[in-house]
Amino acid sequence: MSSQARLLAARAQVNATLAGGAPARSALPFGDARIDDVLPGGGLPLGRWHEVVGDGLEIETAAASGAFVAALAAPLAARGAVVWVMRRDDLHAPGLAGIGFPAQALIQVCVRDEAEALGVLEDALGSVGVAAAIAETEGADLVAGRRLQLACERHGAAGFILRRRPFGGQGRNAASGSAAATRWKIAPAPSEPAAGEPGLGAPRWRVELERCRGGRPGAWIMEKADEEDRLRVVALLGDRQLEATPSWRLAG
Repeated sequence: MSSQARLLAARAQVNATLAGGAPARSALPFGDARIDDVLPGGGLPLGRWHEVVGDGLEIETAAASGAFVAALAAPLAARGAVVWVMRRDDLHAPGLAGIGFPAQALIQVCVRDEAEALGVLEDALGSVGVAAAIAETEGADLVAGRRLQLACERHGAAGFILRRRPFGGQGRNAASGSAAATRWKIAPAPSEPAAGEPGLGAPRWRVELERCRGGRPGAWIMEKADEEDRLRVVALLGDRQLEATPSWRLAG
């Protein structure tokens, strides 16, 4: 394309923006105002990448945080493929199906090291037909984060850095999350069976939105409901009342 053609194309884009206003950013709503209201655009920003971290042993296993990412990405599977990049081949596809993730939309890629994981994630995000891509990595520095963002913007895919050190040991100190649209901290939460039903209830997580560009932080207990294709808020964590004093303490 010649320089004159580029100038004409840029001018046309500017004129369209001035005429119709700034284009709306695409977002995936949770369907609950308690979380959608803190996110820019009323939902999880698409065409962006997000960071999800666990706590304690989660940095090695990524069990709860991985399940949360799968539940988060499940609605996106209806739009295209979901690529999952990992360094350790231990992703349990039947477990993903148990929380509502369609296994037929999943593409698994096992890589050798951190650099390859980030490279495959970038390639996947920039590919046609990919709605979301997830990579289990120790983090992304500023340069890698910028490259991931540019890849997300090509076709509007959502990227997820799932912080994990699958083989233990001391990991590198990457400046991860500095370019991420959101940063989530995930921990498991006790499930509750439905009234009158035995056994376990739907999977639940303690979810903290630690950082959000253009939004504000928040904390909730969330679960994956069987009858819905999305996560839902069960309770807020930031404004809970103190539990009643146990009767044995009053008696003492």
